[in-house]
Amino acid sequence: MMAPAHADVFKWEHLPFPKSLPQFQKLFPDDDRCARYLEGARWPRGFECPHCGTKGEPFRFEARPGVLRCRDCRRDISLTAGTILERTKQPLTTWFWAAYLVSSMTPGLSAVQFQRQLGLSRYETAFQILHKLRAGMVRPDRDKIGGNLTRKDHVEVDETWVGGATRGEGRGVHDQTLVIGAVEVRQRPPKKGDKPERKGGRYAGRLRLDVVPDRTAKSLCGFVERAVEPGAIVITDAAPSYAGLEKLGYAHLPVVEASDPKVAEEYLPIIHLAFSNLKSWLRGTHHGVSPQHLQAYLNEFSFRFNRRFYPFNAFRSLLGIGANGESPTYDGLYSGEWKHPSVSGHGN
Repeated sequence: MMAPAHADVFKWEHLPFPKSLPQFQKLFPDDDRCARYLEGARWPRGFECPHCGTKGEPFRFEARPGVLRCRDCRRDISLTAGTILERTKQPLTTWFWAAYLVSSMTPGLSAVQFQRQLGLSRYETAFQILHKLRAGMVRPDRDKIGGNLTRKDHVEVDETWVGGATRGEGRGVHDQTLVIGAVEVRQRPPKKGDKPERKGGRYAGRLRLDVVPDRTAKSLCGFVERAVEPGAIVITDAAPSYAGLEKLGYAHLPVVEASDPKVAEEYLPIIHLAFSNLKSWLRGTHHGVSPQHLQAYLNEFSFRFNRRFYPFNAFRSLLGIGANGESPTYDGLYSGEWKHPSVSGHGN
């Protein structure tokens, strides 16, 4: 049984999506075909001039596939303006390869892998492209989770530390970041004659992950308030910081773990599994990430996790979201001026 479809998974049904590498090469052989795809993502009902509002077929230029000219006001419109691709100097085909690989490959890919795969001359170029795509993985109007659960379903919320030992700063020094997560827990209906399912038939729905500064009630309850629909059943540990959830409109079930792993496995198994997969991915694919950019990687992990039932649709979903969003500059990424999108607004 699959989880309900994301609002943006089928929002771009008018756009084709490749299910294999041969199909990708056939759909996007050059910048012109990529530009046509971007045009469809920005104007699903056909071109409409952002300057004068004229609708209809624009002028096109064979030598400049990323530029359209309005037939009425004669002004040029860049297909990448106002998108995560704005002011790019890379071919559109490079961007499309990046979007395809990062959205369809289960483990994603690191900047080093991407640089090698595409033959890019500079690591910094690969790094920036992937971070721009990560910025496009967050819908500005994303809904709260837990709003369409049945009475047997609920939301698990917990925190974990991400990071490890800091080299060269002595024993016991750790460079760790606090991450909070909320995941929908759904129940598969039992089938006659089948063996008991793993975890009692429970499986993960949608996931939200955020960097938080501390374990205060303001940080933890604030995240839940922004990530989870009021009225949902929310299971947490018995930390005092979660005590205010009931007043915020949640059916709160605090669980006393008492350092007993069996209790956690019984009441918070899905969020702990998500945390385990997250840490394995960060170590395996990226060999660790800096606290400054951790929120961007949390966004990427959540994007792919929430669309795991529709891995190839995620490609057009990513380009559809990115067609109407902003992204970081290289200087903004390194200076810390750019703030990676987050649920609670705490992440960098």
